[in-house]
Amino acid sequence: MTWTSVVGRTCKVILHGIVHGLALTKISPNVLTFLGLLINIGAAVLFGYANADNQAAMFRWAAAVIIGAGIFDMVDGRVARATGQVTSFGGFFDSVIDRYSDVALYFGLLVYYARANRFFYVVLTALVMCTSLMISYTRARSENMIKQCKVGFMERPERIVLVIIGALFNRMAAILWVIAVIGNITVIHRIRYTYQETRERDLEAQRTQMPQPIELAHP
Repeated sequence: MTWTSVVGRTCKVILHGIVHGLALTKISPNVLTFLGLLINIGAAVLFGYANADNQAAMFRWAAAVIIGAGIFDMVDGRVARATGQVTSFGGFFDSVIDRYSDVALYFGLLVYYARANRFFYVVLTALVMCTSLMISYTRARSENMIKQCKVGFMERPERIVLVIIGALFNRMAAILWVIAVIGNITVIHRIRYTYQETRERDLEAQRTQMPQPIELAHP
């Protein structure tokens, strides 16, 4: 047994214990989802209040708060299944709140860079915010037309992990560049994938609707 498997099993046991405890309280999964948003807003406030003197410490605290919010993000769906509270609205609500959580974190970074008078990184953070939303939007819009569109690397978990790494190790500027570049590559990948999938379907539909030649009977 490797140490990674031990860590994995330990995390599963802890997560199961959290889910079981929350299930016993009969708490609504939507409440857990909303609590995750509030915690992320707390992390955004820590980003926004950072300055040249306390920036490293404030960013590390923000990273810890984001990790705490991630626990709620992991357990809300599990609690819904454990308590029989799975609903279509729950999935929709979770997706909407995730978008607000993403925007809140980047907004906190926008405030930080604006207060530090670093205009270029204000623009870069705004670009990353738009990219984050477009990654989610292209998938949602695509899956209205095709079955699934999960292509591309920069999904929400990857973005959150990168923000945590940037905050913990004081490398947020580099992380923003990574998300901006790879995130937009992900958007382009999803556009291209959706084009290919819908094009094949449209061509097949055109072939089936094409009028058949009329055969004339010979005397």
